[in-house]
Amino acid sequence: MNSGLDERIKSFMASGPYAVVGASSDRDKYGNKVLRAYQQRGMEVYPINPRATEIEGLRAYATLGDVPVKLRAISVITPPAITEQVVEAAAAAGIQIVWMQPGAESVEAIRKAEAYGMEVIAGGPCFLVLAHYHE
Repeated sequence: MNSGLDERIKSFMASGPYAVVGASSDRDKYGNKVLRAYQQRGMEVYPINPRATEIEGLRAYATLGDVPVKLRAISVITPPAITEQVVEAAAAAGIQIVWMQPGAESVEAIRKAEAYGMEVIAGGPCFLVLAHYHE
């Protein structure tokens, strides 16, 4: 793994609060598995899903702007066109680090996030894989 990416991942894992954008109540979907990985590590996490009120026992929020705490970092599990919109909302919410899970990233979403001054993790491993290694 390249050291720049590794440093961004260490920074991401260092502290929250976090949100999972694209969290799902379907336990077979990555949006649910990633949320549960945060929970299993005892990390403060907020599910973002406009069509759910609760996921895995946590209150779900329609948008990043609805979360009642200042979020530091987000995992994004949405289609690339949606990820580009998520980046706009993340910038408005003062998010510092965006982890675009495999399949969520697009060149435009990465460019936008970097233009807003956010650290970006993209084109690399999934949070599920790395959550086990960054104890």
